[in-house]
Amino acid sequence: MTSGAPGVVVVGGGQAGFSVASTLRASGYDGPVTVFAAEPHLPYQRPPLSKKAHTDHDDLRVSLVPETFYGERDIGLRLGDDVVALDPAARTVRTRSGMSVPYAHLVLATGARNRPLPVPGADLDGVHALRSLDDALAIGRALTTARDVVVIGGGFIGLELARVARARGAGVTVVELTDRLLSRALSAEVEAHVRERHERAGVRILTGTAVRALEGSGRVERVVTSDAVLPAGLVVYGIGAAPRDELARDAGLAVDDGVLVDEQLRSVSDRRISAVGDCARHPHPHAAGPVRLESVQNATDQGVLVGRRIAGQPPAPYESLPWFWSDQGDIKLQIAGLRAPSDDVRLAVGDSPERLAAYAFRDGLLVAVETLNWPAEHLAARRLLERRTPVTAADLTGTTLGALARARRAAEVRA
Repeated sequence: MTSGAPGVVVVGGGQAGFSVASTLRASGYDGPVTVFAAEPHLPYQRPPLSKKAHTDHDDLRVSLVPETFYGERDIGLRLGDDVVALDPAARTVRTRSGMSVPYAHLVLATGARNRPLPVPGADLDGVHALRSLDDALAIGRALTTARDVVVIGGGFIGLELARVARARGAGVTVVELTDRLLSRALSAEVEAHVRERHERAGVRILTGTAVRALEGSGRVERVVTSDAVLPAGLVVYGIGAAPRDELARDAGLAVDDGVLVDEQLRSVSDRRISAVGDCARHPHPHAAGPVRLESVQNATDQGVLVGRRIAGQPPAPYESLPWFWSDQGDIKLQIAGLRAPSDDVRLAVGDSPERLAAYAFRDGLLVAVETLNWPAEHLAARRLLERRTPVTAADLTGTTLGALARARRAAEVRA
């Protein structure tokens, strides 16, 4: 390792930041690598946080790698010391503890923050958002006694937590402002089935319903909505996320609901600065325009691309197929590709009523697939979409993507 010279500074200790740092070393980069993380915990996985209700840190076991990983690879990991200012002209960052650290290349992996709940009473005890490990542990402890749980927001995290609370025996009501669940992520054709399965499990769902206020004497006791007053010993809200792009904005970098980067994930304002993960807005061949994606796949793949580029491998555009998943009780929801509201969606039932797939077509070709409890069809969709294999609605008449892929492979072998 070279000493005394600026290296790579990674701002953010989440999945994206970890991916950058680990890829740098795996790709042979031998300069200094320093990761600054705002939280005191080792970098960890976030998806399990909304799918379990543990009360103890050790029970979750979400650390991405053991602490020894960083020392063995000479990665400087600064926990609980976040970066508070950037100086692109001087190529330095300043941390909360007062350190000034030079860099040859800076990677912003600052993630996103929960949008605040803009109603009276949001600061009462018993009201939680879920973003961090500490948030998850606090919710887990609250679920040991809460009998009436209100979840504000019918997105992935809200529905996952609703089923966790229901499994713990609580009465659960989900309150969603729009007229359906998962309105930004899921087609209406699949949403109806998701809702029916949650209601079958005993979750009460109120869509098209606004939250007016949270009330209680120091601690939340009820939620006042546009339709009813709901008893609540615990309130969890998830009403969207905003990118943490204020460091970039304050430093004069271009931002627009995320740090604006090019196809190689470099800041459009400064080629020595990259942005990855939830905080980056980038061009993508599967999107109509610049897009900001919030998923583990995206964070990991972007970190790998940037780590390899900085390590000296030939630069490449970011083109990874977006895919997502959500486990909600007995529902396994998986999505491959990016569906637009105007796409033509065709619904298909698998070999059991519990298995569904929604195929989205644009200009006659398959662009995205949503599946419920059908992992094999999801994997087939990913393979075909990643290879950009043309699939039309006629191709899927009376068959599935999995069967279609097998038939095409057999034809290639015969040829």
